[in-house]
Amino acid sequence: MIELKRVSFAYPRSCEDAIKNASLVFGPGVTAVIGPNGSGKTTLLKLAALLYRPRAGEVLIDGVSFWSMPDAAKVAFRRKVVYVHEKPIMLRGSVADNVAYGLRVRNLSSEDVAARVDEALEALGIKSLAREKAQALSIGQQQRVALARALAVRPKSLLLDEPTANLDKSGREEFMELIVGLAERGTCIAVATHDRLLALKLMDRAVIVENGTATLIENPEEASLV
Repeated sequence: MIELKRVSFAYPRSCEDAIKNASLVFGPGVTAVIGPNGSGKTTLLKLAALLYRPRAGEVLIDGVSFWSMPDAAKVAFRRKVVYVHEKPIMLRGSVADNVAYGLRVRNLSSEDVAARVDEALEALGIKSLAREKAQALSIGQQQRVALARALAVRPKSLLLDEPTANLDKSGREEFMELIVGLAERGTCIAVATHDRLLALKLMDRAVIVENGTATLIENPEEASLV
């Protein structure tokens, strides 16, 4: 579980907060982070993903204040949370190498790495691309690789920024089935999107972001009216 307590954040050389006094919880199930482009959705997600340090307030991971802990303790907590960018980032090497990256830095055995890579590729329908160069793939294929890489490490919290932006209709439907399945198994998932239809199909709750202000709405039916 990720909790933001009175979190504010401003970019360098900005005189205005991009996120203003946000207090909310990303718990089990799917939280849709909804808002127009430039509203602060990505900034909010990166704060929850521990990629940005807040100007004020706390970010708690499983009840522990992350930015207050010693640096040596932060690695284990960072590995509980995985963030997937809107624009997929591909490393050099094959698709399989990309998916294996997070597993290898966690020092898993070669047998476990191979099994998890195979499982993640199968889940995203890209097993046939395992030996292809990741950087040579289409954007849609790279998005699937990025999602597979995230799934392979089995994070407790998965934060996705516009995850279906580069997927076709079939890919979006497969993605929604995958996310619902992960949520049912207890993964904390947050999906930032401006696609209200996608959000309504997936979410257990919503966070509405507008001009840097984040409002948690527990009832999905209420979110549909905003």
